[in-house]
Amino acid sequence: MSKKRIITLMVVLIILTNIITFGATNLLTIKYKDKVVLPAKEYELLTSSYKKYSKAIGLEDYIKDNFLKDVDEEKLIEGQLKGLFQALEDPYSVYMTEDEFKSFAEQTQGIYGGIGVIVTPGEDNLITVVSPIEGTPGERAGLKTGDKIIKVNGEEFSADNMDKAVKLMKGEPKTTVSITVLRKDKDGKNDYIDMDIVREEIRLETVKSNIIENNIGYIKITSFDELTYEDFMKDLNSLMSKDVSGIILDLRNNPGGLLNVCVDIADELLGEGVIVYTETRNGERTYEKSNNKHIDTPLVVLVNEGSASASEILAGAIKDHNRGILIGNKTFGKGIVQRIRELSDGSGFKLTVSEYFTPNGTNIHGIGIEPDIVVDLPEDIQEIGVENLKEDVQLQTAIEKIKEIIK
Repeated sequence: MSKKRIITLMVVLIILTNIITFGATNLLTIKYKDKVVLPAKEYELLTSSYKKYSKAIGLEDYIKDNFLKDVDEEKLIEGQLKGLFQALEDPYSVYMTEDEFKSFAEQTQGIYGGIGVIVTPGEDNLITVVSPIEGTPGERAGLKTGDKIIKVNGEEFSADNMDKAVKLMKGEPKTTVSITVLRKDKDGKNDYIDMDIVREEIRLETVKSNIIENNIGYIKITSFDELTYEDFMKDLNSLMSKDVSGIILDLRNNPGGLLNVCVDIADELLGEGVIVYTETRNGERTYEKSNNKHIDTPLVVLVNEGSASASEILAGAIKDHNRGILIGNKTFGKGIVQRIRELSDGSGFKLTVSEYFTPNGTNIHGIGIEPDIVVDLPEDIQEIGVENLKEDVQLQTAIEKIKEIIK
């Protein structure tokens, strides 16, 4: 038992086993040998805390004394902390060990070793692919939005231990990881697919741009990390310097990322007004707003079922402000916000603290955003974007629409 725990128990026992004297004032106090030990409120708090945690303390000690194998006390503590967050029954709220938090932080920095896939806990408690990142081993192996990763290196995983699965999928470049994917076939039957994927250094080039048919600018954003805004501005300024008549913004298979980066990009595209607002359970609202300085070039936005979180914020703001036309398929539907905190020992946590609303007050969590024009891709298409324009009917429709606007 730790020194801190022993001291706490001693204080409680002294209070419980000695004479308790109540003062005559409204704030009752507890005295021992004529000295004030604790005000009554603090005493009640201490005794209730003792009752609350005594079971956990007792069970922990019993496990240490009787479990068949050696017990790692640090892992016991981490297990209790993980259980604290799991009890919330919110797949987005998690406690992370030092290694897990470090791995999580790498994703927002833009460089790490792995296969390049964004996953989320599914409602079925399975690890669900939001989207493979364009140009990465995961995409080339054939991972698709909606796939369920059920095994990594032969070990079964569910959403409850997704962080461990993610850690296993990451690793040194040129090493191989084996995953098993559960996918529904055309008839709705389960199809199990084994994949051996060679890891690479994933340097997320989150922004790409092209000019289509001489005067249409095309910008694709694959996620929002710490480098995205700077890259976006370089590409946007380059296109504007070439006098493009309209811009197609491609947010398909963009799983989201950093909210502040998304807001900065939205500020460049929208006029003055609300970009997004968040609301806590107590009704406290925080507004993110854009200023009046922005480009006024006609805008069309491509979205699909892999567009989630921050990309939905951007698409929703553009739609509500009538700033552009959305084309494609309904988005993923993640409309809640997590607070991320690192603790002093290097561990950390994510906790869902609010839900977000588009400027018109729409909460899309679990629902998604319906595009203005629905266009389905062919089921057998392997690549989307400028490189496969002949088969990308969503991009073809966007080009046709932007031409109509700029006539």
